[in-house]
Amino acid sequence: MNFLLPFIAVLLGAGAAMFFKSPAANRMKLLLAFSGAFLLSSVASEFLPEIYEDGDSNMGIYLIAGVFIQIILEFFSKGAEHGHLHVHKEIQQFPYLLFGSLCLHAFLEGMPLQDHGGMVYGISIHKIPIAFIFASFLLNSTMSRWKAIVILLLFAVMSPLGSLLASELSFFDAYMTPIKAIVAGIVLHVSTTLILESSEAHKFNLAKILVMLIGAVLGFLV
Repeated sequence: MNFLLPFIAVLLGAGAAMFFKSPAANRMKLLLAFSGAFLLSSVASEFLPEIYEDGDSNMGIYLIAGVFIQIILEFFSKGAEHGHLHVHKEIQQFPYLLFGSLCLHAFLEGMPLQDHGGMVYGISIHKIPIAFIFASFLLNSTMSRWKAIVILLLFAVMSPLGSLLASELSFFDAYMTPIKAIVAGIVLHVSTTLILESSEAHKFNLAKILVMLIGAVLGFLV
């Protein structure tokens, strides 16, 4: 089931984009804030203790490397991982760099998920608004709907593919703790960015504070 949840989440987000052209901006921000808090709570309670229990102080290097890997990926993805992707109908060429960055991000974050229930839920929840945004971007371009669907399916399989390869190939066993540290850095960057960018001028209203608290508590409990 761990393999399927991120895939199903992308289908839900993409399916919603096909039926609803543009959700209320406030609702999208609330969902992003919730997913950011859930992710941050999950990585703090699940990934980080395990990384430092199984590894050593050098894991901090991989953690910081993950943060910078995500910064580089966002340079090419235009920040789609946290909702910064604008729809342009004049797209003439397929955005290969954007798609490749999103797929690499999804593949990496899927690798250590096979044994982590809380992180699976956090990543899956996060994928729903991201899939919605990416699907809206594709469906509102000049691209045919069938081509957009194929691209979305390829994106949907990236996290399950990462989980499957990491669990089936013994090659990754010796490197799983550093991989977890890198993914933790990626998730830390994305989750904190989601929380901070869910408000204008970094001012939080009551609804955003509540959804973030709920997300954080659920992240610890799941």
